Amino acid sequence: MYLYNLTLQQATGIVSAINGNFSGGKVQEIVVARGKILSLLRPDDLGKLQTLHSVEIFGCIRSLAQFRLTGAQKDYIVVGSDSGRIVILEYNKEKNVFDKVHQETFGKSGCRRIVPGQYLAIDPKGRAVMIGACEKQKLVYLISHTIVYSICGVDCGFDNPIFASIELDYSEADQDSTGQAANEAQKHLTFYELDLGLNHVSRKWSEQVDNGANMLVTVPGGGDGPSGVLVCAENFVIYKNQGHPDVRAVIPRRADLPAERGVLIVSAASHKQKSMFFFLLQTEYGDIFKVTLEHGNEGVTELKIKYFDTIPVTASMCVLKTGFLFAASEFGNHALYQFQAIGDDPDVESLSSTLMETEEGFQPVFFQPRGLKNLEETPQIFSLCGRGPRSSLRILRPSLAISEMAVSQLPGVPSAVWTVKKNVSDAFDAYIVVSFSNATLVLSIGETVEEVSDSGFLDTTPSLAVSLIGDDSLMQVHPNGIRHIREDGRINEWRTPGKRKIVKVGSNGLQVVIALSGGELIYFEVDMTGQLMEVEKHEMSGDVACLDIAPVPEGRQRSRFLAVGSYDNTIRILSLDPDDCMQILSVQSVSSPPESLLFLEVKASVGGEDGADHPANLFLNAGLQNGVLFRTVVDMVTGQLSDSRSRFLGLRAPKLFSVKVRGRPAILCLSSRPWLGYIHQGHFLLTPLSYETLEFAASFSSDQCAEGVVAVAGDILRVFTIERLGETFNETAIPLRYTPRRFVMQPKRKLLVIIESDQGSYTAEEREAARKECFEAAGMGENGNGNVNEMENGGDDEDKEDPLSDEQYGYPKAESNKWVSCIRILDPRTATTTCLLELQDSEAAFSVCTVNFHDKEYGALLAVGTAKGLQFWPKNSLVAGFIHIYRFLEDGRSLQLLHKTQVEGVPLALCQFQGRLLAGIGSVLRLYDLGKKRLLRKCENKLFPNTIVSIHTYRDRIYVGDIQEYRRDENQLYTFADDVVPRWLTASYHIDFDTMAGADKFGNVYFVRLPQDVSDEIEEDPTGGKIKWEQGRLNGAPNKVEEIVQFHIGDVVTCLQKASLIPGGGECVLYGTVMGSLGALLPFTSRDDVDFFSHLEMHMRQEHPPLCGRDHMAYRSAYFPVKDVIDGDLCEQFPTLPLDLQRKIADELDRTPGEIMKKLEEIRNKII
Repeated sequence: MYLYNLTLQQATGIVSAINGNFSGGKVQEIVVARGKILSLLRPDDLGKLQTLHSVEIFGCIRSLAQFRLTGAQKDYIVVGSDSGRIVILEYNKEKNVFDKVHQETFGKSGCRRIVPGQYLAIDPKGRAVMIGACEKQKLVYLISHTIVYSICGVDCGFDNPIFASIELDYSEADQDSTGQAANEAQKHLTFYELDLGLNHVSRKWSEQVDNGANMLVTVPGGGDGPSGVLVCAENFVIYKNQGHPDVRAVIPRRADLPAERGVLIVSAASHKQKSMFFFLLQTEYGDIFKVTLEHGNEGVTELKIKYFDTIPVTASMCVLKTGFLFAASEFGNHALYQFQAIGDDPDVESLSSTLMETEEGFQPVFFQPRGLKNLEETPQIFSLCGRGPRSSLRILRPSLAISEMAVSQLPGVPSAVWTVKKNVSDAFDAYIVVSFSNATLVLSIGETVEEVSDSGFLDTTPSLAVSLIGDDSLMQVHPNGIRHIREDGRINEWRTPGKRKIVKVGSNGLQVVIALSGGELIYFEVDMTGQLMEVEKHEMSGDVACLDIAPVPEGRQRSRFLAVGSYDNTIRILSLDPDDCMQILSVQSVSSPPESLLFLEVKASVGGEDGADHPANLFLNAGLQNGVLFRTVVDMVTGQLSDSRSRFLGLRAPKLFSVKVRGRPAILCLSSRPWLGYIHQGHFLLTPLSYETLEFAASFSSDQCAEGVVAVAGDILRVFTIERLGETFNETAIPLRYTPRRFVMQPKRKLLVIIESDQGSYTAEEREAARKECFEAAGMGENGNGNVNEMENGGDDEDKEDPLSDEQYGYPKAESNKWVSCIRILDPRTATTTCLLELQDSEAAFSVCTVNFHDKEYGALLAVGTAKGLQFWPKNSLVAGFIHIYRFLEDGRSLQLLHKTQVEGVPLALCQFQGRLLAGIGSVLRLYDLGKKRLLRKCENKLFPNTIVSIHTYRDRIYVGDIQEYRRDENQLYTFADDVVPRWLTASYHIDFDTMAGADKFGNVYFVRLPQDVSDEIEEDPTGGKIKWEQGRLNGAPNKVEEIVQFHIGDVVTCLQKASLIPGGGECVLYGTVMGSLGALLPFTSRDDVDFFSHLEMHMRQEHPPLCGRDHMAYRSAYFPVKDVIDGDLCEQFPTLPLDLQRKIADELDRTPGEIMKKLEEIRNKII
């Protein structure tokens, strides 16, 4: 079995983010690392983040930093990855790529404890960079074993660069078997100095620091500040510098935080202006504090920590000089906030000068958090995301998101719509023209859109085409003639000869071709004076189905090509040159009569915004009556057609329209759903829009909406813009109450049953009560009159939102053995919850399945496995485990508890098997039947080495995955085969009778298959070998499964599912990961494809090695050698290569670059 791996949606979780001027100039940009992807983002004027460039580095990005050389105008990026190399990148604005400026190898590849790459620190003047490992062995004085917690550069002006680190020496703890030395181990803050003259690092100064210290923040030095570092420790922030007394302040705590919980800082950002600087520190609960230092000649006199705001917990924060805060969230959506103030108003503040020491320790400072102010607000994949208050069910549809700008009712059902400018040089459109069956409506575009009657258009007839012709004239084509409206108001009319009517029309800015009934073509051109002149007539053999003229090339007076589609299933290219006017240049036969034609010119680009070099190309697109879009390349000299591709879009014949996307021509195809074809990073992408069926469309540009589309459907006129280009999925998020664990489909009504549970939280009712108290306290404090209602309605605040929304503020924390959990039934069509059952008494749900017990009267029942009072330390201690059985009422919309059965462990896996219920309880697999008061045990197997986490069944076989050791196949609860390699399973899926797919916690996906002879033997002899099989306990089962596929994804896979995403597409295995990416594994159907793609992958590995220096083959084989999987993400980088490299690889494969791109497009279209 050979598979093609393709990432459908890139990871969205952010590991690290930095900001700076990477493209030069004054622009503020953000570089984010999303696991194995490096992206450059820029906030636009509207406060939206635009992705300028995104590249997969085929490695694991562990740390990012930016630096600027002294006197330079732009920032460079330093990347610490798992390649054992340090890489310095520069963003190349012209080519829109990251260029590798320098690469230094210093260690082995892989994420290792002692190989640097985990931590990066930059000298603030850009002279040196320090790269550190989690653990390092120093050979400068004596060999000491230290664990590193954080490193940073110390700002000491232009003196020798100094780096600080928090370290813990564990050499004594290693020697001491009693454990006393480990308890007494002490963290130290150490300064290292780099002597620039000697190129030598020496340990300059070391001092004990709190054992809770976890993070360092550089304090500006030189002429800007006092230098030194802020040490963020549990409950404290301490200012430290060599030869300076400690300045310590306590971090304010939430009033409702249990006393045993500490407060740790998890992310920090600093902002420096000429006269002042401040730091923003965020705690693990999401609260942001503004830290300022008061300093003079004698050093720092005071450290102030003031409550600033509360936002969801971030992995990284960046303060941009343009007044934005970019927050890369740990869970849930990332956000871009705008600063309204920098926290100069009075608020809860903790000062080093007022630090009080009592017998129990330092006196804490309490505060109440507040909400943010001024906030602005096909086949489907269902995915559970997020945790705690930011949990959601996301419905993903393979399509682009639409943002609707305006919707208005029209007086009838229109047949077509156009937009026109008054002059070629205008930035925005002047009119929207709507055609009805017997009239034409003209709307002018301004502050509002209103009907006008003095435009010169004939409004008593339907229109066939409306466009700008020449530089400043308008043209209206109607069935009886052409109306040419000059800028000064003069109107010229051309009438059709006799009773013949115009049926089709094609035009560009300077040429017009009309087709009369019967098949006669008449060609007009705009002459030097701006008049429309008849040039040539031509009789076709039959009626014309559709027409289009190619756009006029730059610097030319006319375009040479006219495309004519006929009802005899052909498309002809005719010449419009004066020398051979109306001569047929080439003919293309198609599978069905063409309904619509459109030429699309792609201008030549070197690098450019899409990061790829490609020559100018002219594409002819045809929408055929059988619903297929046919695309072919037109030779720009001879007009010959080549390299044709087709794709089925829907049941209706696609109508094609030219629209502008990011300033470039794109194609809008309206079939039974709308599709957009556009070029993104060198690839031509054809993606559906998540919008209803449209009849006719035109591009739309006004000062409110620069790149929009105006369209008609029924009697409604719609204006919309297309968002987030380059993304595969458009998502709808439905918020959930607690962290979702599993979900199943209710079989009859296709409703979703979701189980949610959270550790260490309060139930919704307890939270509401606590919040009310909080409001009352805040109401008394803030408004002085205790007016609770006023406070609940937003008080003095403009926004009427909940001032303490859980999503921003997080849930209040409770003891670790307290669980909250609920079972929810959700209708995905209306996104409504039809039933929500809260579990009581710290009981939490962990597994769920639907089960049909045979010969029972209830039909499909719901089984839910729960645990009460579960704690992970000591290992999995719990009060009791239960299996609840519910019946569905009201057509599946609500639940009724039948009974619950107590079990001895946590039921982590449930599955139906031959009319009974299989449960994996700890390491026991048990079969239950339904009784009146409880479940009845029928059979069990205790021979599992570890906790069972997944069960799948098929016919009389059971496929069991456990947490750490083996994957088992079972037959009548006798183990007959298992896996050779012990793995920690995170997901598994049953592929066929003998095959299972699995994923482990190190980011590998693999397929195992039972050898054919073993499979046959078991089927033939279901009884004979059982006694023999039972003896396989110590060394596992007597038979072993073979691994047929191995691949390292580079991200922990949390779920696997088999699906087909497009009608008529191939079935593939979809996977979702912790970082939020979705990918697919598609089986190859022909040996030729396997050969082609494996050779392409081999050449790409050699000619285009990954950006951060990791070897691609080694990355994909990080734990096990890669086996029979082609990396589609690497192959899809082919269009971004320079042209000469594309040709070189294509020659090796005996193909042209165009053919390789066609193959890449074809295989992508099989998946999505």
